[in-house]
Amino acid sequence: MPKVTVALADDHRVVRAGLRALLQAEPGLEVVGEAGDGREAVDLVERLAPDVLVLDLMMPGLGGLEVLRQVTRRSPRTRVVVLSMHGDEGYVVQALGNGAAAYVLKGASATELLHAVRAVRTGRRYLSPPLSEAAVELYTARARAGGADPYDRLTAREREVLHLTAEGLSSTAISERLGISSRTAETHRANAMSKLGLHNRADLVRYAMARGLLPVDGPMPSPRRR
Repeated sequence: MPKVTVALADDHRVVRAGLRALLQAEPGLEVVGEAGDGREAVDLVERLAPDVLVLDLMMPGLGGLEVLRQVTRRSPRTRVVVLSMHGDEGYVVQALGNGAAAYVLKGASATELLHAVRAVRTGRRYLSPPLSEAAVELYTARARAGGADPYDRLTAREREVLHLTAEGLSSTAISERLGISSRTAETHRANAMSKLGLHNRADLVRYAMARGLLPVDGPMPSPRRR
């Protein structure tokens, strides 16, 4: 019987090494690739089309939620297991809404992660305790009652620029990272901020942190000029 192929996406090399050792030791699972940032994760999945992607939500370069969006579009057969330190329903709903099949807390046991990988491979959904389907459904219903999410109006490129700006990159650095001109990067940033009702870089960083695009416990990146 063919092994279940798994790719890992986490920006901490030690974490990836631990995950690889855990999954490789499990009969029937094979780790076929690793990525240390969001863009690399998308490219890896598109190239290898693994059965399962284990993804950290807090990824540099391209946030985990955007990785989810792109992986779902580019490799529909790949099931994504989100591995996150955030356990509130808001993060879970965003992850599931962007295509995650499982949500596992980083404080969970190794057994839970293995259960999640096995579950998503057979088409089931898995939520790490103490998360519950009922709580997620309630949060989703409340969110829907609040109206459409402006973030959904952003283009993929606008989300990339938003994330990189929140990380503190200048327009020049973003243009080099994405292979676009500085003026184009500025245009995407301005469009994203307009759609989200943000007025300055500080607003943008606060939004990114609240949205789960940046860690809430780390230092706030200082705004940079062009």
